[in-house]
Amino acid sequence: MFSLRWRLTVAFVLVSLTASLLIAGLFGWQTRRHFDEFILDRYRATALPELQTFYQTHGSWAGVEQVLDGIERSDTGRITRRFATLTLFDADGNAVYTIGPNFMHPQPLLGSLLIQVDRQTVGRLVFFLLPMPNDSPEAAFLARTARAIGLGVLAATVIALALAWLLARTLTRPIRALMAATQAMMRGELGTQVTIRTPDELGELGAAFNQMSRDLARSLHLRRQMTADIAHDLRTPLSVILGYTEALHEGKFRGDPAIYAVLHDEAQHLNRLIDDLRTLSLVEAGELPQWRMSTPPQDLLTRTAVAHAVQAEQRGVRLEVAAADNLPLVEVDPERMAQVLGNLVNNALRYTPAGGVVRLAAHADGETVCLTVRDTGPGIAPEELPLIFERFYRRDKARTANGESGLGLPIAKSLVETHGGTLTAASPPGEGAMFTITLPAERISGLPSLTEQGLG
Repeated sequence: MFSLRWRLTVAFVLVSLTASLLIAGLFGWQTRRHFDEFILDRYRATALPELQTFYQTHGSWAGVEQVLDGIERSDTGRITRRFATLTLFDADGNAVYTIGPNFMHPQPLLGSLLIQVDRQTVGRLVFFLLPMPNDSPEAAFLARTARAIGLGVLAATVIALALAWLLARTLTRPIRALMAATQAMMRGELGTQVTIRTPDELGELGAAFNQMSRDLARSLHLRRQMTADIAHDLRTPLSVILGYTEALHEGKFRGDPAIYAVLHDEAQHLNRLIDDLRTLSLVEAGELPQWRMSTPPQDLLTRTAVAHAVQAEQRGVRLEVAAADNLPLVEVDPERMAQVLGNLVNNALRYTPAGGVVRLAAHADGETVCLTVRDTGPGIAPEELPLIFERFYRRDKARTANGESGLGLPIAKSLVETHGGTLTAASPPGEGAMFTITLPAERISGLPSLTEQGLG
């Protein structure tokens, strides 16, 4: 099987050779045609005026042999005798006189010249081609021209071969690199990168491959990490439950409300983790049921603040709600959005010290409505911001048994995206953390948009 480089080289050489042969053929044909036209032009300039004068003087072609013999002895006649037979025909098409050998078989027609006197056609000079003598200067000229064309075609072919090989090598180098990298990935070496040498389509292909390779390596790492995290998070409550039940079974402990409370809490933790995993899988599969309705944004914030008022009071944190009454509606599932906002508020309360503030706000921004949850806690480190929406990521690695599964923010982000919105996080230095939910504003049929009203 021929390689791509070999096929590209052959294709380039064939294209170049075809073009060279076409040019050579066209050049040779044009050279011969111009040479034939040269003969006709000589007769048009010299013999035609003499024949017109003769017929105008004598009124017939009788005695025209003397004129034609004089033309035959001239330079024009010598050129004609080498390459053509000339025949003079009268107005009725009868042959009057022939210069050159008589021919018995039809020969290629070189051309003809009409002889006119007082706008009347009185005769015609017809030229028939003869084989060109090999020893003639003209034949030598045409032979030299043909040799020059042949050498040019040969040189063009050699140059085309060299350039084709270099070009094919340049084109196939990134392809070979991609093939090697692909084979490395097939062997399990995810994350393999190729060097991008050009900014063209091959460079874009290489960049896309590099991005795909990085994404696959990252996905594999996250999947392995997620598997380990799931096993760890499931093992922790199960270990507690198994330890207590084993002790109860062996009679080391007697059942009492405190032990039952611990078992209940661990079972709830396990149940929450399983529910979170199920919710996340349904969201990613697009199978999570939703019942959307037109909802005022301020209602979503108020409901969340009321639901977490007791928890905030216990932690010594003040909850605030700031939202105008005339905000446009959003079409959402209130229960799912309550889950999202509740998750954000839970995180904010967890990291906000006593005496701090968690502020829930909403405002319109063009064709969208923004819901924000902002706290006065220590904020999020810049290196952690890109990671907080990953599964099982915890800002505090030591907090693994406090009910925090590490799935809250990934679930919240996925739920917001199913509503056609976005969830982003920001943490200006010294200003705590702020999460922003951006949702499309509902447009009422027949009414102008926010931008058209001048509110955007």
